[in-house]
Amino acid sequence: MILVTRINGAVFALNPDLVERVDCTPDTVVTLVDGTKYIIAESVPEFIDSVRHYRASLIAQASRLESEPAAHSSSSSDDELDAKVLPLHRKEH
Repeated sequence: MILVTRINGAVFALNPDLVERVDCTPDTVVTLVDGTKYIIAESVPEFIDSVRHYRASLIAQASRLESEPAAHSSSSSDDELDAKVLPLHRKEH
């Protein structure tokens, strides 16, 4: 999530993955994929920088997690690491 500011000064978190477009009309209008629109105080370049920073931090965090050794205890067996499949029971009508 990124923090953006409404015109009235209220700050809120926005999921940048849901942004379809950002327009300057002259206020900055963020349109989400579902058609919801927000007018924000940040400029279009500031908004784009926030999204870039957010996505770069996700990539950096994923890279750090990937490079860390897996935390497996030495006493765990292969069976404990496998997913379990449970049968579903349906009610008979």
